[in-house]
Amino acid sequence: MADLLHQPLLDIEEQPRTSKKNPRVASLDVFRGLCVFLMMLVDYGGAIVPIIAHSPWNGLHLADFVMPFFLFIAGVSLALVYKRVPNRIEATRKAVLRAVELFLLGVILQGGYFHGINSLTYGVDMKRIRWLGILQRISVGYIFAALCEIWLSCRSRGDVCSVFTSAIYLGLLYGLYVPDWQFEMSNATSSVFPANHSYVFMVKCSVRGDLGPACNSAGMIDRYECNMSTNGQVSESAPSWCHAPFDPEGVLSSITAAVTCIIGLQYGHSLAHLQDHKQRMQNWILFSLSLLLVGLLLAVAGDPVDVYGYRCLTFALEWMGKHSLSIFVLITSNLVVIAIQGFYWTAPENNLIHWIVTRFVHR
Repeated sequence: MADLLHQPLLDIEEQPRTSKKNPRVASLDVFRGLCVFLMMLVDYGGAIVPIIAHSPWNGLHLADFVMPFFLFIAGVSLALVYKRVPNRIEATRKAVLRAVELFLLGVILQGGYFHGINSLTYGVDMKRIRWLGILQRISVGYIFAALCEIWLSCRSRGDVCSVFTSAIYLGLLYGLYVPDWQFEMSNATSSVFPANHSYVFMVKCSVRGDLGPACNSAGMIDRYECNMSTNGQVSESAPSWCHAPFDPEGVLSSITAAVTCIIGLQYGHSLAHLQDHKQRMQNWILFSLSLLLVGLLLAVAGDPVDVYGYRCLTFALEWMGKHSLSIFVLITSNLVVIAIQGFYWTAPENNLIHWIVTRFVHR
């Protein structure tokens, strides 16, 4: 832990201990310093200039760039650190150790141990400790990206890891059922209510795939961390962050932190393995434009469907989404294939599946 405290903030670019140290990438240090400056600017200036503070829900403000920037830097640094991995076991041990150190440091700083600038007391009730936070999220993204870099082949590591984590995130985000839940407020937490009175509010959800602040699956997972009662109520004695609709650094959203690290990892590969600066810029520009194009396509495809109600172009995909479980069962059990094979011409082997296999698969 002491070694971590003497490192530059969020510096994961730890070089192997050899007699000849590899030179640091100055531009990466500059970018990291810029992120630290932005972090201080939005933390202390957000109350004065609200437009730079975090967006309450939909939208993008200056503060919303800080965390992705740090995760991106962590990914780039990993590509430099693990440019050559002679011993995967030893590299894994060091990566896990560094992630644990970063996680524990985050728990100490943001877990409730310190009581703010207006209190000289310290200490935290283990029942009310906050296990997730900014450094904890970075450690989660860091260790996942590091394991992908260490153990997967160069050609497949980025695609496999990013697709895998994105699929898990989307499956949980849209597939989990969010029940109704309750929260309690009293005069201790609000000046609106009379003294010695408390009120229980019911939030009606009973949905899947809702992306609003009250009924999304990320918030539901975070509330279960708060030891909700059997009737879905967050007790008044729960930590203060449990009464928010969601945890800003919660469990589900930490999965996408790994994807951001992996994107940085892909950019870092160009920095580590390409010596020509022009070729590096071409690779970075191509990759950035590809991500921008995908984002624009998703936005263009989503607006006509959700905002304007034009569902005819995506009718098939919408139908598949509504019956995803049934389709999954039919495909994995091969019932669809068996059913198609049941229709043949003259002989059983003269069926559509056999024709496709012999013509395209076994050519």
